Amino acid sequence: MTEELWRLSATRQAAAVRAGDLSAVELTEQHLSRIAQVNPAINAITQLLADQALEDAAAIDRNPAGPLAGVPFTVKENLAVAGVPTTHGASRLRNLVAAADAPPVARLRAAGAIVIGHSNMPTLTLAGMHSRSELFGDTVNPWDPARTPGGSSGGDGAAVATGMAALGLGNDSGGSVRIPAAFCGVAGLKPSYGRFPADHRLGADDPGWCSQMFVVDGPLARTVEDLRTAYEVLAGTDPRDPRAVAMPVDGDAVPGPVRVAVVTDPGDLGVHPTVARAIAGAAEALHDAGYVVEPVADVPRLHDALRAYQSMVMTEFAPAWPAIRPLLGEDAHRYIELGMAEHPPVDAAEFLRLTGVRLGIQRAWGEFLQRFPLLLGPVFTQPPVEPGLESRNRAGRIAVTEAMRLCTATSFLGLPAVAVPAGVQDGLPAGVQIVGRPYREDMCLTAAAAIERRLGTLAPIDPRQTWLAPPST
Repeated sequence: MTEELWRLSATRQAAAVRAGDLSAVELTEQHLSRIAQVNPAINAITQLLADQALEDAAAIDRNPAGPLAGVPFTVKENLAVAGVPTTHGASRLRNLVAAADAPPVARLRAAGAIVIGHSNMPTLTLAGMHSRSELFGDTVNPWDPARTPGGSSGGDGAAVATGMAALGLGNDSGGSVRIPAAFCGVAGLKPSYGRFPADHRLGADDPGWCSQMFVVDGPLARTVEDLRTAYEVLAGTDPRDPRAVAMPVDGDAVPGPVRVAVVTDPGDLGVHPTVARAIAGAAEALHDAGYVVEPVADVPRLHDALRAYQSMVMTEFAPAWPAIRPLLGEDAHRYIELGMAEHPPVDAAEFLRLTGVRLGIQRAWGEFLQRFPLLLGPVFTQPPVEPGLESRNRAGRIAVTEAMRLCTATSFLGLPAVAVPAGVQDGLPAGVQIVGRPYREDMCLTAAAAIERRLGTLAPIDPRQTWLAPPST
């Protein structure tokens, strides 16, 4: 094979390795070369695992099997890779060496994929939406260095977009996979609660209720086909995670043409024209693919969901905040403290009441998704913003949290969603998301694939060429 191997999709890479047309070692070496070329400017990969990746690739060549045989992937700094520090981007955790792989890392490895490095994120995932960590600095958006790559899985988004890895493994509790996917021009999957097994312990203790319920691990990829392959590998149960459920990866067919609700401005808080155009283009693609596409004024109880989410999350942070704050480094505390000022912690009685509010909102969404099995809407209602806007002041935080509102609500409810590129607007990637019924990731992925067939893929890209000559609209 004469073409640059890092440009191939993950599924094509794995098929070539399984067929013996390509060695996993050669594939890994090409990705390492691409990292050496691009990462100094992008700073997406934080801990390069070159020697271990080459050893793993040699083992794959001796037994080239698995749906992801030989495919290099990055792992967010808060997910454990055996024998490597899980730093969470914090200098005080730089020596926190993992004893074992986190469940999703182990699953991808069992499918033949190769960990090529850890990837950047905001310190402890608490420093904001921009992927700036105390330990590793800023990750740059490969489309425009004046824009954030998003977060908190921004390192994975930038690495996948620039061909440093075919897949990225991040997590999402309010948009942290979908926003980097949208800002970097790749696809990302936020699964349903309990779809993938996970282990997010920092030390021996399990996290609190919100971190248990809202945070899910999810993959990023350049094509929806690659995303589906990763989804099928990651789904299932694991004794380390009692939340993981044994649900089929493909559900029953929905009778008749699938109805898709389209919401352009959830909550009526405003949407940028470029985002509105991207949603319109995606809706047209779905219509042409045979879906029944119907605009709706809004989604159920959005503002109730946003208020409850913020109150519950800030309440969970509050008791541990004095111990956590010093771990964040200079100025990285501002995002959470601005949030606590906007949504002060509540007492135990109110927190318990909000768990009931959540159930009522889930019921309302269940009825909505009974009528419309899929929802098309924005990932972020503005184009990619400048780095650190959410931590600058109250106005900046409100602007960012409002723009990600549909991501926040769907994380609060545990629903699956796929972010997919919907073209380029004003020189920047424009992403949309497909939200589905619980455990119907398959329907979300099928709809996202229909959008991709019509509107195309955007990555991999060369960041230097992109900065010199931004793509036209």
